[in-house]
Amino acid sequence: MNKEIKLRIHNITAKAALKFGSEAWVLKKREEQRLEAAQITFFRHLLGITKLDKGKNQCIREKTGVQNIVKEIKQYQEKWLQHVQRMDTNRLPNQALQYQTKGRRNIGRPRKRWRDQLHLEDQWNRKHT
Repeated sequence: MNKEIKLRIHNITAKAALKFGSEAWVLKKREEQRLEAAQITFFRHLLGITKLDKGKNQCIREKTGVQNIVKEIKQYQEKWLQHVQRMDTNRLPNQALQYQTKGRRNIGRPRKRWRDQLHLEDQWNRKHT
């Protein structure tokens, strides 16, 4: 098969599987690295490049003409956020986004929330003050 057909198969199957449910993910650095590694592994196989060839990831992305999967997921999350913000206030996703818990968080480093990942706290505070 030629490269274009393999890229179309990748976009239909592998990329869809990697992005499934990603609109609500909170990506940590380790998960971002694993997603990037899975994507690059596929493209190395597609182009016939081994790790011994020492091809840089950026060069591989340029040859295939695809974007970093983590950037795509973040763009997808921003689009999802805009979609949720346009929803009526009685819809469940919008209610979940606007929900403010009562009480305090546990001692120690706070767990990263979806809102924190998209830097929503600044937008949220400006909108509701």
